[in-house]
Amino acid sequence: MSVAAETDRQVISRHSKSFALAARLLPGPERRRAEALYAWCRAADDAVDHAASPAAARSALDALHAGVDDAYAGRATGGPAAALQLVVRECGVPREYPLAMLAGFAMDAAGTRYGTADDLLVYCYRVAGVVGQMMCHAFGVTDPRALPHADALGRAMQLTNVARDVAEDWARGRLYLPAEWLPTPPRPGEPLDDAALAPAVRRALDLAGELYRSGDAGLKYLPPRCRFAVRVAGLVYADIGRRVAAAGYRVSAPRAVVPRWRKAVLVVAAATRR
Repeated sequence: MSVAAETDRQVISRHSKSFALAARLLPGPERRRAEALYAWCRAADDAVDHAASPAAARSALDALHAGVDDAYAGRATGGPAAALQLVVRECGVPREYPLAMLAGFAMDAAGTRYGTADDLLVYCYRVAGVVGQMMCHAFGVTDPRALPHADALGRAMQLTNVARDVAEDWARGRLYLPAEWLPTPPRPGEPLDDAALAPAVRRALDLAGELYRSGDAGLKYLPPRCRFAVRVAGLVYADIGRRVAAAGYRVSAPRAVVPRWRKAVLVVAAATRR
């Protein structure tokens, strides 16, 4: 295994136990590509999120765009751009996908607020739906009918993140819940009100549930081992949403986490499910 692959594997293991679990269930080449894509996505997200100022975030986005150019020109020699280049070279990932993701990160850098559910879904497509579509290419899927379902699964997972992380995002000055779902959107610096926000959190998870069903319907287009791994990822993420719901959709509740024993149960459920 190459140093780059080891680095990519460390990235996914450190940042996402759920995705690391799913990746371990993939065949070797598909796992290597999935880990490389995750490493690029994670590095791009962190570069914008950890920027010290809006100007620094814009500079980070410029550097990320340059890295995409390098990856598609075949001249990336290291770092996240090289991870993206690996999958581009082997699978022909369309350039529009990583560029859409950077457009989503630009929305974060600009502090975008969302007026409607449709506005939020645009963001979810850019930062997560395209990940599902890139993974289709990483898995060697050629049937274009798989792509809308992969997009739906990515958006479902992002909506689950939105529902789980309201308080954490608010601490960073971000609010993803659409204004149309809220009686009165909170003002910057105000504490969040569980009662006011719980219905919006529930709507986010209800919408995620619809998209999980679409994602599940598209699993038939994946190779069997990839289908199993993606099913596990979807079940684990949906379980996060169930834990948010069990806590009464309260944004003040402890962060919802799926314990290891429950993940093992979900792996068995995925293995026995047709």
